[in-house]
Amino acid sequence: MEFGMTRQEASMYICLYQSGGLTGYEVAKQTGISRSNVYGGLSELVDIGAAYRIEGSPSRYVAVAVEEFCGNKIRFLTEEKEWLAKNMPAMQELSEGYITIDGAVNIRNKIFSMLKGAEQRIYLSAPESFIGEIRGELEAAARRIKLVLITDKDVGMENAIQYLTDKKEQQIRLIIDSVYVLTGDIEGRKTDTCLYSGQRNFVNVFKEALRNEIKLIELTRGEKDYEQQ
Repeated sequence: MEFGMTRQEASMYICLYQSGGLTGYEVAKQTGISRSNVYGGLSELVDIGAAYRIEGSPSRYVAVAVEEFCGNKIRFLTEEKEWLAKNMPAMQELSEGYITIDGAVNIRNKIFSMLKGAEQRIYLSAPESFIGEIRGELEAAARRIKLVLITDKDVGMENAIQYLTDKKEQQIRLIIDSVYVLTGDIEGRKTDTCLYSGQRNFVNVFKEALRNEIKLIELTRGEKDYEQQ
């Protein structure tokens, strides 16, 4: 369904995938979908490249391999993305004001976009469990620019500067290049909400908050080292 099929079309695609070449009547019988909807759905599967029609009387249909179908879809979208990037008018970046981003999926997509666009430094305060979920993107960023992590457990990430603190709530504070900030909930729910901004005063407040948190961690660590001696 994430690749453009309706629920009924996805059911018919799986039916074809498991059974090989089938007629519309056979698909309707196996899925319980009405024959009128089946024939329209099979035609759509052919149109989007998810099935092939085998000529005969009656016609039979066979599913396209999932790797082939998904690969074709991704290649098409990549080509369309490149065309749009070249032909869209220039985008005016929002540097003032605040944007609310709702939903765990949208928040994660924004985080990925921010990490990919970072050019100088990344400061990220988040629980270790969440850092593990985006580890690949963070490691890629750490290989080219400065990455500072404030978290509650050692993530064992090379090229990253790490500060360990007490157990953290399911919240994130992310600063990119001292220009953009994202902060809010990361519980993995549709109700998660984050605030994104490039407002200078807002960014400066967050920079100072993270700086103070790092200083407190260093002081606390120094006291613990002294007590152990």
